[in-house]
Amino acid sequence: MRHFHLKRNKYFCPTVNLDKIWTLVSENTRKQYKDKTDKAPVIDVIRAVRANLVCSYYIRTNLSSRDSVDPSTLQGNGLRVLIKFVVLQGFYKVLGKGHLPKQPLIVKAKFFSRKAERKIKEVGGACVLVA
Repeated sequence: MRHFHLKRNKYFCPTVNLDKIWTLVSENTRKQYKDKTDKAPVIDVIRAVRANLVCSYYIRTNLSSRDSVDPSTLQGNGLRVLIKFVVLQGFYKVLGKGHLPKQPLIVKAKFFSRKAERKIKEVGGACVLVA
């Protein structure tokens, strides 16, 4: 079937699996809510931001490339670190692949698959639809 004037942003729907959903919050948050049964963490997958850290090292010295360089001696001589963040936006849909730990959680997303919704409710969590 032909589709005239195809716009790909109409079909943009990044997904995340259930086995990766706990990586969107810090380890301290997970440990904090581990023993609490009356409270559950809220994971907003749309606003969740993953950042990949890319480091590049620049050494400012008067040494030529043939000299052997010991990094421990360069700490005071001008070792400069340039850090770049590559930021990816959040997710729209939660899929049901993988297992969740027996820990309740509240997940906010635009779309849920049936398996994801069933598995989240089995551990005592809730699925919240966000427009």
